[in-house]
Amino acid sequence: MYEYELSQLRSDDLIRQAQHDRLVREAVQGRRAARREEARREAESEAHTGRSRRHRFLRTA
Repeated sequence: MYEYELSQLRSDDLIRQAQHDRLVREAVQGRRAARREEARREAESEAHTGRSRRHRFLRTA
């Protein structure tokens, strides 16, 4: 009976650890998504400044 109880405790511990890891992963993914969205908004606002990033004409040698 002792081995069965140890097995159950270990199983419960593994289940709790897996749940914790899932929550951590979801939080990290949420932060990454927020960063990507913020970067997209910044890039979008920079794109409409009316100023071109590239030179229109190449320099002559």
